[in-house]
Amino acid sequence: MIRDGWHRDFDATLLYVVRDGEILLIHKKRGIGAGKLNGAGGKVDPGESCLDAAVREFEEELLARPLAPRKLGEVAFDVVDGVSILIHVFRADALEGEPSETDEAVPVWAPVDDIPYDRMWADDRYWLPHLLENRPFEAFARFEGDRLLDCEVRRLPREASERGEEADGDEAP
Repeated sequence: MIRDGWHRDFDATLLYVVRDGEILLIHKKRGIGAGKLNGAGGKVDPGESCLDAAVREFEEELLARPLAPRKLGEVAFDVVDGVSILIHVFRADALEGEPSETDEAVPVWAPVDDIPYDRMWADDRYWLPHLLENRPFEAFARFEGDRLLDCEVRRLPREASERGEEADGDEAP
């Protein structure tokens, strides 16, 4: 959900594995969001597809491989007087190998009915439920530092998500 006048500085990815009533998060050790829980991910390299970047970043951060990941959403992440990132959000329901700690991340499995949102970016509580329900979405989140100023989430039709068609939206404070 890109708003008029908004531009991104770069594209990035997040990839979540959801299985057996749990979601795989990472405790991020460095970079944007260090100290927070998030999905595995990072910048899309020039010439790289978003899917390839999501898988590469997941493997680098957790030393495991997500199986059959699919894109479910996009988050236009905007920090006032800071960076603007278009985040491509993926979900997988299985993985090969066991996630392991690296110098970038510590794997954290959390029950899907008790997600530690207080340790995550504030906008996650508004769009992550869409991912958990396999509902395509798009979101716009504006921050001042770590403080959420505005967040809007729009659910996309399941069959139309690849075409970018719009459906009903939800706004958050």
